[in-house]
Amino acid sequence: MSLVPGPRNLITDVPGLRVGNAQDLVIKSGVTVMLADAPFTAGVHIMGGAPGTRETDLLAPDKTVEAVDALVLSGGSAFGLDAASGVADALRVMGRGFAVGDIRVPIVPGAILFDLLNGGSKDWAENPYKNLGKQALEKAQQDFSIGSEGAGTGATTANFRGGLGSASVVLPSGHTVGALVAVNALGSATVGNGPHFWAAPFEINGEFGAHGPAPHYPQPAIPETKLRAHANTTIGIVATDAILTKAHCTRLATAAHDGYARALVPAHTPMDGDLIFAASTGRLPLEAPVADTLYLGHAAACVMARAIARAIRAAKALPGDLQPAYSHQHG
Repeated sequence: MSLVPGPRNLITDVPGLRVGNAQDLVIKSGVTVMLADAPFTAGVHIMGGAPGTRETDLLAPDKTVEAVDALVLSGGSAFGLDAASGVADALRVMGRGFAVGDIRVPIVPGAILFDLLNGGSKDWAENPYKNLGKQALEKAQQDFSIGSEGAGTGATTANFRGGLGSASVVLPSGHTVGALVAVNALGSATVGNGPHFWAAPFEINGEFGAHGPAPHYPQPAIPETKLRAHANTTIGIVATDAILTKAHCTRLATAAHDGYARALVPAHTPMDGDLIFAASTGRLPLEAPVADTLYLGHAAACVMARAIARAIRAAKALPGDLQPAYSHQHG
């Protein structure tokens, strides 16, 4: 049976999920927030050498908190960690959060990428990311834009603009798997500067141009500026409506990293903080637990690879860019 994307080909094809983006084109950076109708189970796996995170330790299977209220992807390096504080403040006003007596404490893990040297103005008097986090939460809905949006606004790769990507797939079991990713990699998503994506074998319905595999595979070229500045990191989320435990989610996030390796060359380097969250909205049981979890992991890797290519293809040029947009060269 051929696999097909969900109706939006976005992570929000997983029922109950919403995504919001907010960006500031002056600083050339932004924030992306994902939340659900109710708290959801989550896990995380980090494979890059230079991560920046908030509240990832509590996602370990042996930790007490069983569900989170939102996940945040942000630009801004360490400054961007403040985006999750803005989201937590807004969620508390909404009455969301872990109940401690009569107090609600929103649980909002987050991860950041480095976009401080991308041509935007970073001479802010006050950290802008807390407000951007609130704005992104307020805009959260099922339909959202990809490309130069949210956490992908100021992202770059070795040769083209980076961006925000998303994709989904519906499995024969009836489970939906989706991915959301901000691509700011040391490596490249394309084979050289041509139109071919490393993720070409996983493309569905010509979603990133139907260029097919590259005719040859040159050695990847990494700009010295990328190596010297450590200005990298790809951060993402995979989500499903399958009923999963925190341990299952951790394994799902681990498997999804194969999508990075399939779509970015090189991936998981010492200068990247590559990280993937996994989320379960817990709506559909696993009828065949061993087989279903295997196929969920495979699907997560494939859908993440597709989301990465879609991010690069959808990115648009912005004033002051230091790199070209793929869409301006290859359509």
